[in-house]
Amino acid sequence: MTHTPIISILVGLGLSLLVDTLRAEESRATRFGSPNSVENLIEDDASKTGAILEKRISESWFEWKKSIQEEHGLSLGFDYSAVTLKSNKTGTSGEDNAAGGMLRFYGSWNLAGKGTKDTGAFIWKLEHRHKYTDVAPQGFGFDQGAVSLIEPPFSNDKLRLTNLYWRQRANNGKTTIIGGFLDPTDYVDVFALGSPWTGFLNLAFSIGTNSIYIPNDAAFGLAAGTMLTDKTYIIAGLVDAYGDPTNPLSSVDNFFDKNEYFSSVELGWTKSQDRIYLDNSHVTVWHVDESRDTGAPSGWGAAFHYVTYLNDNLMPFVRGGYADDGGTLMQKSLSLGLGYQKVAGRDLLGVGYNWGEPNEKTFSTGLKNQQTLEVFYRFPLTEQFVLTPDIQYIKNPALNPNRDSLWVVGLRARLAL
Repeated sequence: MTHTPIISILVGLGLSLLVDTLRAEESRATRFGSPNSVENLIEDDASKTGAILEKRISESWFEWKKSIQEEHGLSLGFDYSAVTLKSNKTGTSGEDNAAGGMLRFYGSWNLAGKGTKDTGAFIWKLEHRHKYTDVAPQGFGFDQGAVSLIEPPFSNDKLRLTNLYWRQRANNGKTTIIGGFLDPTDYVDVFALGSPWTGFLNLAFSIGTNSIYIPNDAAFGLAAGTMLTDKTYIIAGLVDAYGDPTNPLSSVDNFFDKNEYFSSVELGWTKSQDRIYLDNSHVTVWHVDESRDTGAPSGWGAAFHYVTYLNDNLMPFVRGGYADDGGTLMQKSLSLGLGYQKVAGRDLLGVGYNWGEPNEKTFSTGLKNQQTLEVFYRFPLTEQFVLTPDIQYIKNPALNPNRDSLWVVGLRARLAL
């Protein structure tokens, strides 16, 4: 069995974890996870925040979903997302474009503690990811010669599992424990604007700013957390590092037999529990074990995050990280930028800049430092249909020394039911 310093910390801390919500509402004050975690998705999709056409496609459908949630504690969600990318250069594949789609079915079934803040729920998310073009959006950045995941989740995995776990709240909703098949991006280095479905497309502005090893979805393990005080919290998790979401049962065998783990601990500060997405500073430390099957290296790193929400419409942020091997894309990375909403919950303008030093142990030495600028504008056409035009400029794409710069324009669409 491989032992790591972070596993010892996890045992000592009792696997504590709490990630709260973007909205300062009592109903959301105990929600676990990132903007893309199941319960957050369902509640956000059900809320009416205003749109260009202030009308639902099917109001009766949402009323029916609300009724079964109230009567049976069962919450359901469906969405379809698609993205298309176009570069000003031809990649190694001979293509200058990529496009793909994703169908997701997700849900939460509260089976314990109804009427209290200490509920227990069964959570799931099932997906079908598919490409429309020869190159899937997930690999488009590398095809263009950049050390970059320009739109990370849009692969060609076909049918796959993302979540299947039990979520238990305790301590009057201040503590959350989850166990089963987890998506580590739901709780590691969470950022309100970092969801590739609703925020920045490029991974440089999401989890770890390209400097954290990210296990596959449906990683078997557990995570837990709690508010330590009114303003401080702790997040920790331990999952299988090398699972396969298209064959999730293999992750169970890996967890108990191979003992090759991804572990993380996060300490954070926020103004209050209900402001944890809006006003947040945290430090995340992580470790990944070596894979004996593939030879993927072990490694560790640290990431930091600062974000604040000014006047309920402006969100500046600074994020960065350092990695010592671990197969990460970058060994040093720094991102900064802001999000702006004229009306909270409606249109969103995001601007971000990233500087990154490619990981010399993942790639070859002597690669140029890479810089990325991204601007997106997300606007809801209806209460359920959202469009996000996006433009990215990459200076010194590190895997193509003959190319000084790269432009990529994109369009992302999401229909939620």
